[in-house]
Parts: sequence; C-alpha cells; structure tokens
Amino acid sequence: MGRTFWIQVVEADFWQGYAEKLWSTEKKLPATRGTITDRNGDVLAVDAPAYTVAINPKIINKFGLQDEIVEGLSKLLGKDEGELRDLVNAKMEDGEYFSQREVRKEGWKIDQELSDRVEAFKDQLLKEHEDLDDVGIYLVKQEKRYYPKNSLASHILGYTDRDGNAKSGLEAYYDKELKGKEGSIQYKKDGKGIEIPKASEIYKPAQNGKNLQLTIDDTIQYYIQGAMQEAFDRLKPISMTVIAADPKTMDILGMANLPTYNPNEYWNNVDQKNFYNHAVYSVYEPGSTFKIVTLAGAVQEGVFNPNATYMSGRIRVPGRTIHDIKKSGWGTLSYLDGVKRSSNVAFVKLGYEMLGPERLKNYVDQFGFGQKTGIELPREAAGIVDPVQQADFAAMAYGHGKLLVTPLQQIVAVSAIANGGKLMEPHIVQSITDPQTGKTVTTEPKVVRQVISPDKAKEVGGYLEQVVSDQKIGTGRHAYIEGYRVAGKTGTAVKVVNGKYDYTKQVVSFIGYAPVDDPKIAVIVVIDEPKDSELGGGTAAAPIFKKIVNQSLQYMGVPKKLPSEKENDKQPTNGIQVPDLVKMSVLDAKNTLASKGISYSTLGKGTEVISQFPKAGSTLKTGQFIYLLTENGGNINIPNLKGESLRDAMELLSVLKVQVEAKGQGYIVSQQVTKENGERKVILTLQPPAEKADQETAGQDDDGESKKDNTGASP
Repeated sequence: MGRTFWIQVVEADFWQGYAEKLWSTEKKLPATRGTITDRNGDVLAVDAPAYTVAINPKIINKFGLQDEIVEGLSKLLGKDEGELRDLVNAKMEDGEYFSQREVRKEGWKIDQELSDRVEAFKDQLLKEHEDLDDVGIYLVKQEKRYYPKNSLASHILGYTDRDGNAKSGLEAYYDKELKGKEGSIQYKKDGKGIEIPKASEIYKPAQNGKNLQLTIDDTIQYYIQGAMQEAFDRLKPISMTVIAADPKTMDILGMANLPTYNPNEYWNNVDQKNFYNHAVYSVYEPGSTFKIVTLAGAVQEGVFNPNATYMSGRIRVPGRTIHDIKKSGWGTLSYLDGVKRSSNVAFVKLGYEMLGPERLKNYVDQFGFGQKTGIELPREAAGIVDPVQQADFAAMAYGHGKLLVTPLQQIVAVSAIANGGKLMEPHIVQSITDPQTGKTVTTEPKVVRQVISPDKAKEVGGYLEQVVSDQKIGTGRHAYIEGYRVAGKTGTAVKVVNGKYDYTKQVVSFIGYAPVDDPKIAVIVVIDEPKDSELGGGTAAAPIFKKIVNQSLQYMGVPKKLPSEKENDKQPTNGIQVPDLVKMSVLDAKNTLASKGISYSTLGKGTEVISQFPKAGSTLKTGQFIYLLTENGGNINIPNLKGESLRDAMELLSVLKVQVEAKGQGYIVSQQVTKENGERKVILTLQPPAEKADQETAGQDDDGESKKDNTGASP
C-alpha cells in the first residue's frame, strides 16, 4: 500500500507524463514539392510515386526462402547477391532476426515499372508456396522527384538527391519555396501501437511547395539540345554551351550544356564537370563576339565611318604589336569590310584609338560586363574586366586581354543591340504560384539602363546583318538563313595555357539574333576546344546557330520572306487553302503552318488541336490568321480580334461560346469584354476600311511596330 501511494501520489506527475509519451505519438505529414513547368505548362519536374523494397529476414528464414529471394531480387534490382544475403540474414543484438530491412540503394525509391516487376516476383513466390500468405517482400510507397523529359534542361532544373535534398539549379535556388512545410498529426495509441479511433487528435496540415513556371520553351530547348548533340559528336570538344533568349523581354527560351546528365539517374555521372552550368558560371575570353560592344560604342559616339579606310594586317600599341588573323592583312580596307572580316586592327583603331581607353571601358561596363546579371540561378559568375596597361585596353577592344565573360553576359549584351539599346535583366522564372492561396507572382521585364540610342542600335544591327549576309567576305556567312534577316558575329578566342596563348586550344563562338527588323530570338553558341583547332567560330559555331534559329522561328510562326517578295507585299497567304490540323499535336500543326508561311494563334493550354478556325478546305483571305483551339471554347481567353471582319469574328466567338454585340460597320478596331448574367460578352467596335487604316496608324509604337498581340506570328 505504501508503494502504491508513493507511485500514485508522490510520483504521480512523473508517471502521468511517462504514460502520455507511451500513449501519444506524432506522425509527420510530408509536403509535396512544387511542380516546375515550361512557359506552356509542360511539366519538367514533379513529385511522383516511388517505392522502396523492404524484406523481412524473420519470415524469410522461418520458411527457408533465402536462396529464392536473394537470386530473384539480385536479378531485378541489380544488387550484389552477397550484400542481399547479408540483409536476409540480418539479426538484432539479442540474436533475433530483424522484421524489416530496406534494400538500399538499388531498391530505394524505384519507379512504378520496376516496382511492378518486384510485385510480380512476390506474387510468383506466393503461387509457388501456396501454404504461405507472406514471403517477406514488401513495397513501401513513398515519393521522389521525377524529371519526365530526362536530360532536357537538366542544367536549368538541377536535381534533388534520394533523400530529397536540393543539389543544384532551380531546385537549389528555389528550394525554400519548392519544398513547402511538412505538417503533423498527434494521436493516441494503445499498448500494441494501434491508433485509438476516437482519441483526440492535433492536426497540422502540410503546406505544399510553390509551383514554378519557367520562361523556357521545351520545344526550343529540344531544338537546342538536338543541334548541340549532333555537333558535339562531330567536333568532339571539351564542352558546349547554348543560350536562346527573347531579346525584347530577356526571357530565357532555352539553355543547355554538353556534356549533360539525367537528373533521374544523377548518380551515374562520375565526372562532376557534367553538372557544370557553363552558361552562368564559366568565364572565358570572348574573342571577336565582344567586338559588338566596341562597334556599338563607336557608332554611338559618332566615330564609326563605314566608308573610311585603314591599313589592315598589324598595328602597334604601347608594349605590343597586334595582328589580324591574316597577319599580312588584306591591304587597305573600309571599316565596314573590317567588321565583316572581323579585323582585329580595325577594332583596335575604333576602340583604343578613336573611342579611347576611358570611353571604351565605360561602354564595357554599361553593357553589364564584370557584373552579375541577376538571373535566378545559383553560382552566377561576375566575370572580370580589369585592364591596366594600354595594351590591355587595346586587347579588350577585340575581346582579349584582362577580360573574362560568361555566355549569359554576352547574350544580354547582344540583346541590347537587338531591342533598341536597352540592357535588360535576364530571367528564367516566369511566375511562382502558391497552391494554398492561388496567388501568382509574375516576373515582369526589367530594363537596367539604356546603353545606346534606338537609332544607333538599329544602325549597329545593320552592320552585323552584313557580317552574315555578305556571302563572300562575311565571317558569319554560315549563319545565313534564306528567308530570315540575321545579324551576328563570330568569335575565336585563343586560350591561355601556363601564362601564354596556345593557338592549338581555342574557344569558338557565334552570337546573333533574327529577324533583324523584328527580333524574336537571340542565340549564343560557345564551343570549348573543338578537336580541329583550325575551325573558327564561323565554321564550327555558326551552323549550329543557323539550325536552332531556323527551327525556332518556324516553330514560333514567323513566316519566311523570300527574296522575290516585295517589302510591301501584304498578301502572302491570299488564296491558300486551309489544311486540316484537327487531332494534330500543337507542335506539328505549328510546323505545318510555318512551312506554308501562314500566320496563326494558339488558343488554350492543351497539347493537341481539337478544333480550328477557319475550317479545313476554306480559302485564306489577305493577312488572315488561323486559330488553333486546344481546349473547349468556354475555357479559352478571348484573343485580340482587331483587324478581323465581323463575320470572321462572329464565327470564332461562337466556337468560344461568347455573346457578341457589334457597333458600326467594316472591320474591328477595338473590343471590350464584359459579363452579362454570368456569361461572357464581347462588344466589338467596327469602322470602314479608310477609317480603320487611320486608327491602325494611330495605334503604332514610336518605332512603327504593330500592337497586335496574342499571336504566334506577325500578320
């Protein structure tokens, strides 16, 4: 009785607390990691079901199943039989067999296909041993990070390890946002560990991670990696890097490096260099692609006269003699021909002598070199701009010397030429959505500063176009694309080895944009040490640029303009019969229309065309668009109908299940979307053709660019 009093009264608080620990337990509720998609909503990274193989040594040894299970699981999982046998025979300190052991790492978080095969093996054993209802093989359901497109955009996405820890790329940069917060549930259980159904519970729900939508287009990314792999196999370099961007917004449309890796099987890469994102954290002397900066500064300051002449071959600066790639030179050249031939002497004269070291360095700084761009990727390098001696400034004028840049800095700089002189901050994340609240934060284009004036940027673009279009002396002639106006510049930078330039080791590159009159895409191609050291940027890198840009512009719906077409020809589609695009994939439909020079607009976020307007077999009128519907009409946003006839607009809006009210006659000049009795309604304002023309002129930007939007191509 005394002992009972002591326990129940004197030590009551201690034993009550101890009992609570035995009765109460807390179970963690994992959060689902946020999904990463491309700009069109295609999934690039997602949490997917995974299964871990576990065995029960106690059951296996009790029924003598050791040999069958070791042999079977070894074949399925590729695990060493000796290691499996050790697991099957694993015992606790008291000599009893364990009741569960995980088969790591070969059986850890396996995919659905392999888990199905393990399940089939388990079922086979149960059939062979009819007297048993348990053979000691279990599949523990978990989740793992899955990258459905394998190595596509792997250096952008990065990866998480098997424990779910983010290791690189966007997975690491946005780890806090993506992983969310785990929840928990506290409940009572009985002496056998079984949850008591009506016991009080404390529930804290998990907060799933935020979803990222990227600026990249997985189709353009596919074009990039395909063209790179083909060239990589042929040129056998150390590495290759390609970046594609929209120069008007600095959305990164694609970014890739070779060698690459599959984030689903990251452990198979023994060479850590395969994980390097050279696009943002490898630096190099850019060579002649950097001459764009010198040219831009010279044009802006009014010191570039394309018709003035100089003597090519060599030039003396304090402490050094600088040569052209052809040391004997080409005799007396105009400066424009010097640009086309990528003459080092021409750019030393322009940058070092005419601009002068101070102004040259200022333009290099203004174009963003020596500074991080601010892109949402880890480990971005700032590069180096550190000229000291006069020879350093002279070398900087043609992309050498105490100058190291990243490929990303280069594409940002050339995009500033393409977009009218605006240096913009590049970004790769288009929006971040919180699944709990539905709130979406969108990344808006950001102008860092105006580097050169719009008219001077246009002038520079004209000179760079001639580098490509001049098929006789232009170093970029291998980037020429029939039907598109292309501007660009080649680069061949000799690498420094043990403090000296080694002419057998080079970094070759090409950078440019298209179409020159309305740039849609800018691309840089960098190749580190192609096996044939005689190959320059024009021969090795320009063809890769050409293939990527040609495919991308057609996919984007930018019609080609053949030389026979006049500049004022506004009827490229007149009389063309509309092809049948229903049930095609969106990509195939776009390629079909692009090949025929037909402008189009995609409505909806589906991957297959479910209907189209106009219908197949009808005849296109002047400047008419084809609309590709990938969802049911009621779910689709209403496109911009400016310039359409009332009849065409009515037919399209009927497909979209939208009520229409028309004011005036002629063609649509404006539209207003309202709601009436919970249904969408569009009020269309029309004007006759003459008034319409005046209205359109008044609606243009200062540079004359049409404001028609929501389209896959210019009309």
